[in-house]
Amino acid sequence: MAKISGKYEVLYILDPNLGEEATAALVEKFKALVEGNGTLTSIDEWGKRRLAYPINDLMEGYYVLMTFDAKPEFPAELDRVFKITEGVMRSLITDVEA
Repeated sequence: MAKISGKYEVLYILDPNLGEEATAALVEKFKALVEGNGTLTSIDEWGKRRLAYPINDLMEGYYVLMTFDAKPEFPAELDRVFKITEGVMRSLITDVEA
C-alpha cells in the first residue's frame, strides 16, 4: 500500500558567516517551501553550534531542525533544493514513522 503522506524531520546546517539577514532569509525560504508542499509541525532554530569536525574549513554552523508532514515525493525535492542552495553546509532528512 502506497503512503499518502508521512512525518519527516530535517536538520540542516547553514554557513555561520552568512549574517543574520541572510540566515533568516534562508530559514524563511525553507519554511515556505515546506508549507507550500505539506504541513509544518515545528521549527526549532538551535543557533550557532560547534561542529564535530570541520566542514569547508569552518568549525561552527547554524543549526535548524524542522518537522513536517508531506507526500513521500517531497523530501527528494527538498534535498535537491538543499544541495543547490548556497550557504547550506549539510542537511539530513529523516522519515520519522519508518
